[in-house]
Amino acid sequence: MALKTDASLLSAEVQEEDTLYEQLLLQAEKEMRSKFPTPQESKQIRPQPGFCVKTRTKSNEKVFVNVCKSDQIPPPPDLSEEDLVTLLESEDPSGYRIPMSLGEPHAEVDNSGNGCTAYDLVINSKFYNKIQNNKIFMEFFMIIGFEGLENKYNLELSREWRMLKNRRFLGSITEQNIRTKSKPVIQELKSSTVSPARCSESLVSEIESTCLEPEYRIMAEPPDEHPSFLVAEVSLPEVDSARSLLLDLGEDRIVLWARPDLYHLDIYIPYNIIPEESGSQFNKNSRVLTITMPVQPA
Repeated sequence: MALKTDASLLSAEVQEEDTLYEQLLLQAEKEMRSKFPTPQESKQIRPQPGFCVKTRTKSNEKVFVNVCKSDQIPPPPDLSEEDLVTLLESEDPSGYRIPMSLGEPHAEVDNSGNGCTAYDLVINSKFYNKIQNNKIFMEFFMIIGFEGLENKYNLELSREWRMLKNRRFLGSITEQNIRTKSKPVIQELKSSTVSPARCSESLVSEIESTCLEPEYRIMAEPPDEHPSFLVAEVSLPEVDSARSLLLDLGEDRIVLWARPDLYHLDIYIPYNIIPEESGSQFNKNSRVLTITMPVQPA
């Protein structure tokens, strides 16, 4: 006996499945948009190095904070020193807010060869200049910055800190994505003790890239004083020839591309070099790029 197919029933089932599929797609799209900002809601910034601060956690672990600057971070309201003192003495100073971007922690090695953790904290360039020239604003900013890191990463940091000499940052500073709409990350004052409110969401999001950051090391010669030159060794195991490499040296920066979309390295270096006197050599056997960079006198 032959079976007859009810075409109208099949059509109804297909329509029902299509409707369910569309609903699932819309739900998935909503979830993705809530987790990841669209390109119109975010932009990529390249922070510039400022200064590096050393402190410790309550468990006596070393922590370094790279205070960076960017014109892409909005400035806080302009205040005079007298206005700031008046604000701090008021009962509710929470009306003054400082926009800042709190970067993810990255493991580094200090001058003694010991492991430590570094954080990148980015503020507006003009506000950066202001704290550099005013001790009260500097102390005020460091308290807010430390408490912002504590709230976001569940830390307990000592309020005793020291700005490093001859070192503008520790490790490498990476590009960051910041929101241009919705909730900006703002550290705000909570009480007369200059305590910011907890941040519910960060301005920083992980940057996705098809390129890998290669392993590298930078050596100073001589190692125990202001060096005469730096030597960077970059491991590029997938590179066959120097012809696929594009190297750009700035006074305090190394940018390297290995085409096509193999590796990308963009790091700042702790000394000002002389780019026009620098040189590089790629070893085909070891697949290591060596970059020799004379350092400007102290």
